Amino acid sequence: MAPERIGIIMNGVTGRMGVNQHLGRSIMAIRAEGGLALADGRRLMPEPVLVGRNAAKLQALATEHGLERWSTDLEAELRDPANAIYFDSASTNLRAENVKRAIAAGKHVYCEKPTAISTEEALDVYRAAKAAGIKHGVVQDKLWLPGFLKLKRLIDSGFFGRIVSVKGDFGYWVFEGDWQPAQRPSWNYRKADGGGIIVDMLCHWRYVLDNLFGSVRAVSCLGATHIPQRWDEAGRAYDADTDDAAYATFEIEGGIIAHINSSWCTRVRRDDLVTFQVDGTLGSAVAGLRRCVVQPRQTTPKPVWNPDLEQPIDYYADWMEVPDNQPFENAFKAEWELFLRHVVEDTPFRWSLLEGAKGVQLAELGLESWCQRRWVGVPELAG
Repeated sequence: MAPERIGIIMNGVTGRMGVNQHLGRSIMAIRAEGGLALADGRRLMPEPVLVGRNAAKLQALATEHGLERWSTDLEAELRDPANAIYFDSASTNLRAENVKRAIAAGKHVYCEKPTAISTEEALDVYRAAKAAGIKHGVVQDKLWLPGFLKLKRLIDSGFFGRIVSVKGDFGYWVFEGDWQPAQRPSWNYRKADGGGIIVDMLCHWRYVLDNLFGSVRAVSCLGATHIPQRWDEAGRAYDADTDDAAYATFEIEGGIIAHINSSWCTRVRRDDLVTFQVDGTLGSAVAGLRRCVVQPRQTTPKPVWNPDLEQPIDYYADWMEVPDNQPFENAFKAEWELFLRHVVEDTPFRWSLLEGAKGVQLAELGLESWCQRRWVGVPELAG
């Protein structure tokens, strides 16, 4: 039986994340498997049309992946009834406007975060989707990382007892672009273009904290621009006028305290580019992108402070690896599959545009906390 086909407008996928994660490792991976297996035995084949402003890039990307459909005319693709889903990973500054156009055209919407540049605008997008009755979702990829799935398994099993604190450490050194090319695009460091690590990363930390540990109740955030001058893709110097590091503390329901450092100006000496350490009364765990290690109460060493002696304890030796126990998909592909099922089979999908608005809200409150040098409460968003 031939697979059922579903058209997906993929706007702005010529960027690094769009090419690698959403197109290559998600949509094309599903196509390579013969489509997505549905509950009734059918298979669903995604049919992407690549949309953007640069015709040459779109054509080259389509050719590379063996695709025929690409376009610089978003309106024409929105009018095409063969396209059921609109996906957006284009510029943050244009996302809300483009998503609203897709909603008005009756398309189901799945998009990257931040979903807008302000909480009010993000809520407007969500309310428009709700009023239109379309299916909608936002990318919250870290929830499907193997390391974080193992962490969730530990939480659900009661391994930690009562969780008391969470310590997150994210980032790496992004080269300035003068003597080595930068690993991230230059717009990340220009405020006018929607750059800044607070806007970028607090959206992530909101859904990680909310989904793993509990609702975020308050935030205290300090941002910094540690590298004030960088060089763009053409080798031109420019002023980096937005935050490239953020040091944030969060109060979470149930009395948990979380502190997360996010920085593009730090050199890595930890297990991974992101690590989350969770400490509880019965045990602790450290999760990275793929691995997770644990130390239960029964095997916790007993350090004694004595700076006059060489440290006798190998603090890495007493941690145990959490086994995989299951195969893990690419995190982006896993959520894409859930959203496709949501559209076609009406299965639950709770990572909606309202959840995206919560991420924008936390980023906005983090900036407010930094500006005012104070703790800021996180009010509940009304749907």
